[in-house]
Amino acid sequence: MTWDGWPMVAADNATGWTADEAVARLFAVHYRSLVRLATLLLADRGRAEEIASDAYVELHRRWRHLDDTDKALAYLRATVVNRSRSALRHRRVVEQHAATSRFDETVASAEAGALARIGHAAILAEVATLPTRQREALVLRYYAELSEAEIAEAMGCSRGAVKSHTARGLAALRARMERWA
Repeated sequence: MTWDGWPMVAADNATGWTADEAVARLFAVHYRSLVRLATLLLADRGRAEEIASDAYVELHRRWRHLDDTDKALAYLRATVVNRSRSALRHRRVVEQHAATSRFDETVASAEAGALARIGHAAILAEVATLPTRQREALVLRYYAELSEAEIAEAMGCSRGAVKSHTARGLAALRARMERWA
């Protein structure tokens, strides 16, 4: 039997791995995708890497307390989404205070420049203007390619709410893109 392509070994939990083995294997397979997920939510690669790394540390710390270790990846995704939300809330507070300061100059992130060169900047800019829950649902659905159930688990809501957030986000993007034409 395997878990995400890795053979199981003898141990005391459902996956058959110690916390060190499980987290190391999950890291090897999923770290990049979790960083990309956080980067799409935050538009800040450095902060995204911190959030993904912190999620693995938290998983390792809680490994023995997980009810179902086969859902460790879902736990990591939910942790990344939740910590990204927190980072966005913090960023909004900082930006509100910075707006009143004498420093009004903003610097675009390296990711924004790279995406602009690829030609996705306009679409990403529109996605960034969506409400948080709609943006999360679209990123998890179309970038991370998660199922509705996995998205619901990551976002901490029902499948119906995921459908609603996704439909509303797509409708808003479609309306904005029609204005481009």
